Amino acid sequence: MKKAFLLASILFISVISTACINNFAVQELNNKAKDFMDKGDYVSAIERLKSSVDLDGSVFETQYNLAVAYTKAEDYANAVKTYNDAIKLNPDFADAYYSLAVAEENLAKDIISGEVEVNEDGSVEKADDDEKEDVKLSDIAKSTLTTTINNSISDYKIYLEKSPSSQDKAEVEESIKALEELLKSHAD
Repeated sequence: MKKAFLLASILFISVISTACINNFAVQELNNKAKDFMDKGDYVSAIERLKSSVDLDGSVFETQYNLAVAYTKAEDYANAVKTYNDAIKLNPDFADAYYSLAVAEENLAKDIISGEVEVNEDGSVEKADDDEKEDVKLSDIAKSTLTTTINNSISDYKIYLEKSPSSQDKAEVEESIKALEELLKSHAD
């Protein structure tokens, strides 16, 4: 009985120690990422935050900050995915919906301008400079564009529901109207 208790105690202590070490490592990586963000080095910040997520993907702030770094690096496809991951961890944080809507809006504009291209599987990647001139959207690109704009409108509305007295309410409502017009102009 004593051996079982001793073994269980050792196992418990090792689990707690590992968790503490991981928490410290996550905090260190997040602090380094913040320094890189402050310097405008978004690529390095993204790498640190991705490492932090690999250690512990359950920390909302890390996921959210990674999404912000992707947004600042103008990698809107990864920003959208990561904001959604952050929202799963903390669905009550209104600003996450606003930030997600902005990233979706920017992704939609990049699809229209040809800055990014939509692949046959629906994934998005930066377009070659040669391909930006005569932008003709494929059916899958049109579908992705429509979905992205609708998601942006929806996320702006969720933001307004969660933050009804926000100071930027009029600006957000204007963004919604502009997106609705953009959607109409690209409907077949």
